[in-house]
Order: sequence, then C-alpha cells, then structure tokens
Amino acid sequence: MSGRIAAVVAAAGLVLSGTAVAQSSTDLRITVWPDGKGNGSTTRIVRCNPLGGTLPSRARACRTLAALKSPFAPVPRGTMCTDVNGGPAVAYVRGTFRGRRVAAWFNRSDGCEIDRWNRVRIL
Repeated sequence: MSGRIAAVVAAAGLVLSGTAVAQSSTDLRITVWPDGKGNGSTTRIVRCNPLGGTLPSRARACRTLAALKSPFAPVPRGTMCTDVNGGPAVAYVRGTFRGRRVAAWFNRSDGCEIDRWNRVRIL
C-alpha cells in the first residue's frame, strides 16, 4: 500500500494557502488509485501532533514528513526528467501540513515524478 501512495504523491500540482495554525499541525487525507484514477481507491488519514488517523505506519510517516523540507512541492517548471514510466498509480493528498493547507496530486509519469513519489511513499 505505501508504494501505491508514494506513486500518487509523485505527480501533479500543489497548492498552499491560508494562515498557519500551529507550525506542527499536520492532518492529511491520502487517496490512492493503484490502477489509475477511476479504478478503485483507498483513503487513509494521518495526523501528527497529536498522532492519529488510519494510516498503519502513522508515527513513521510523521517522522519522515518532519524531516522533509517541502514534501508536497511540485517538480519545478523546466526541470529535465528521465523518460521512464513508473506505472498507472495516482494519489491525491489534501489537508494541512505544518499548519498550512495542502492539495497535491502525485503520479509516476517520469523520473522526476517517481522521485517525488518516493520521498513520501510512507504515506
């Protein structure tokens, strides 16, 4: 399951908005479509500080996320990426991360997106 979520985390855009609540406030809903969007999905929730949610490895996920600078940032425009496809999985992460709103799509459409996915595959 964590590999599937990682694939989703690797793709599309990120939106950050709103006022920071508490710097450590993280409450995320992660939806993964292992066979591509529209082909059945699984949704998990992870909360950090206080720890909670339905993600089985939520403590490890919170530690991993805390160590990453911008885990939901998109691949910068103009970045050269390898032409490799990591499979059809797609993921969407939404909620709050470090007190800020997050909405990020992930996929494994090229080497950059696969790397992005792998950084947050614990989700």
